[in-house]
Amino acid sequence: MSQAASAETHSEQAAVLIIADDADLTRTITSRWQAERSVPAFTLMSGDLCPGINANAFELAIVGSVRPGVLPSVLTILESTGKTVIFLTSSSQLAATVHESHTRTLVLRQHEGWLDALILVSTQALRCAEARLRAECAEQSAALSGAQATLGRYVLEMRHTLNNALTSILGNSELLLAQPGTFSAQGREQIDTIRNMAFRMNEILQRFSSLEMELRYMERQAGHAGHSKSHGVAASS
Repeated sequence: MSQAASAETHSEQAAVLIIADDADLTRTITSRWQAERSVPAFTLMSGDLCPGINANAFELAIVGSVRPGVLPSVLTILESTGKTVIFLTSSSQLAATVHESHTRTLVLRQHEGWLDALILVSTQALRCAEARLRAECAEQSAALSGAQATLGRYVLEMRHTLNNALTSILGNSELLLAQPGTFSAQGREQIDTIRNMAFRMNEILQRFSSLEMELRYMERQAGHAGHSKSHGVAASS
């Protein structure tokens, strides 16, 4: 049976999964964490329910007091999520076994001061998870910006070609409209529509030209600012 306990209300609250068959262990961990400045949201689960775990529901998993028969599968499932896994045990033999069989799991012996050590290690693991998430978001944002920049450069490069095509369309439509009686009223209306749409496209291209000038001005200003700053640093040194 799973249970969620939230200690903070903001949307960026970290999530910690505690898997244990001993309710006293989970109570001890969550109670100790309440004394910290930053308290994550906890999901408590028994070892039998681990196969149905959602990897996106937590950033850190803590395992302890799980029946030996299900422990290997629990650790294997958690390691497959790529999240940090901490295993708690008071047995030196079990600690050595898990250390050898599950190399991606951090093993923490339950000796004196283990609870404080657990909070310290867990806090650092959550910070690393947050930093990794921010890095992934920044990478995605950079990739999107790069794609948009490529599209923008292509549009600017094709501007002159589009201008030439529009000039031809406008010129020919004006010539056709200047010939009275050549086309029916419906035909002249269609030609007039073509001319008007060409005018609108020309206005859009003119806006591109204006944006290009603004961007170049901003680049020059940024270059001047960086140059002045470097000179100021050199002078002060």
